[in-house]
Parts: sequence; structure tokens; C-alpha cells
Amino acid sequence: MNEMETVVTIIGVLIALSSIGYIMYKAYTEEEVKKSIPACLITLGVLVVILGQSFTIIPTGYTGVSSKFGQIDNRPLSNGLNFKMPFVQHIELINNKQQDVKYYEDSLIESETSERNTVQFSDITVTCQILPERSAWIYANVTNADNLIPETLVASAVKAASKTLNPVDVTNRSVIEPKTLKVLQESIDGKYGENTIKINKVVISQIGFDKEYDERISKKQQAQIEYETQQINNKKSVEKAEADAKVKQRQAEADAKAKEISSNAEANANKKISNSLTKELIDYELAQARKSHGWITVQGANSIVTKDN
Repeated sequence: MNEMETVVTIIGVLIALSSIGYIMYKAYTEEEVKKSIPACLITLGVLVVILGQSFTIIPTGYTGVSSKFGQIDNRPLSNGLNFKMPFVQHIELINNKQQDVKYYEDSLIESETSERNTVQFSDITVTCQILPERSAWIYANVTNADNLIPETLVASAVKAASKTLNPVDVTNRSVIEPKTLKVLQESIDGKYGENTIKINKVVISQIGFDKEYDERISKKQQAQIEYETQQINNKKSVEKAEADAKVKQRQAEADAKAKEISSNAEANANKKISNSLTKELIDYELAQARKSHGWITVQGANSIVTKDN
């Protein structure tokens, strides 16, 4: 019974009770009462009560499940105003809105990766909803509609998903969460049938390994950092050696080029000097030297050395 239905029924009951009270009061005071007035009031009250039991308003996001004498109608009622048989037909509301259900807020799910590493999960949120066309089936067949997805199904889905992933992917929420959703949806479909409960999203807030594995990962990461640092230093050393070698090569090439230029210049100078020496010039220079230094001239093997005047 919803709020509007309850209000109308209460009004009808109050009218009927007021009419009865009025009649009793008049009888007690022995005052004359027109019989038509209380009868009309009582009738009005009864009619109002019947009216209050003749309709129900189903709010948005809900469907209604109708039952008569314990028999449930498989066709759910849509939201809005719906009429029913007074006192015989009962309408129960089923929530079809998306609902966030929390799991393992204060406890852990322990599982393994594909490489047999122990991994722990906690603080899981499952967003789900009952599909409207299956509301009547849920009402008829499920005892506790507030616990449609038990913790055991969630834990089983998380474990099944994690065992297919390596240590890197199992801590990647964009990988583990969709896999968990898929496995959980398959489990729900197996339990209630397809298109009964839809899993919209799974969020796993806390994922981690045991302490021993974390220590191994930390050491491995440190070793990787040291290795990468050494590789960088080695690369820098090689690059520096190559740069120094190139500098020396360029310096040697420059020195060789300078020597070549110097040799070419000297050869050209000597060539110019050689080209400028004629026989007449040589004879002239020799004659001048004899005069300046007193040189003598020797001719033949038995020549007599004489001094030029």
C-alpha cells in the first residue's frame, strides 16, 4: 500500500467512524437524529475506504507485482496509476533502479595470479539492477530480494578472473574489473536466468600482493632501476669516447691538411726559385762570389791552382 492509497483509506475510515460516533452521541443525549444523515456519512466513509483500496500509484523506477489470493500475476505493472480489486488484489513494489552494493569493506578476498602469486582484493562495489520484465519472477521465486548477489558469488568471480591474469594485469583495474564483471554476470545468469539481473559495473578499490611478494617486487624494481642507470652511464661513456675519437680524427685531419698546404707552398716556392735560375744568372753569381771571396778555378786533373786576380 503506497502513501496515496493509505491516505484515502484513512480518510474513509475517519468519515465512517465519525458518523458512528455522531449517532452514538445523539443516542446518549436522547436527541432526535435524522436517520438519513448518518447513513449517508457511513456510506460515504465506506465508499472512500473502497476507493482507497481500488488503485495504487507505482513511482518511477519501480514495477508492481500483482497477487490475488496468493497467486502472482507474471505480468508486472508499469509505473503510474494502476487500478486493482479492493481488499483482494495486492500490489508489491520492486525496485528496478541501479543500486550500488558494497562487499568486503572490512575483509579480504585472497586469490592467485596465473603465475601463482598471492593477491588480495577488498572494498568492492557492484552496480546492478533488476530488469522490469523479470520483477514478478524475482518476487515469486527469491526469498531475500535484498541479497540477490551474495558475497560468495562476488568472491568466486574475482578469484576466477584473477587466475587468468599475470601480476601486471591483475593490478590493472581496466583489465581486472571488466573480467570480474563478465564472470559475475555469467554466474548471475546461471543462478536466476538471463535478462533477470544486470551487472552494470564492478569497482575494486583495493588490490595488492602479500608482504613477501611486495618485497621481491621492490628488490626487482630497484635492480631494474640500477641496471637502467648503468646502461645510461655506459651509453654516455661510449658516446663520449666516440666524440673524443671524432675530435682527435678531425684534429689529425686538420694537421695533415696544414702540413700538406705548407709542403705545397714550399714546393711552389722552390719551383719558382728553380725556374728563375738561368745559366747566365748562375755564372754571374759565381763570378761575383770569386771576386768577393777570392775563389780559385781548377780545370783538369793536372791543373795548377791559381788565384784569380
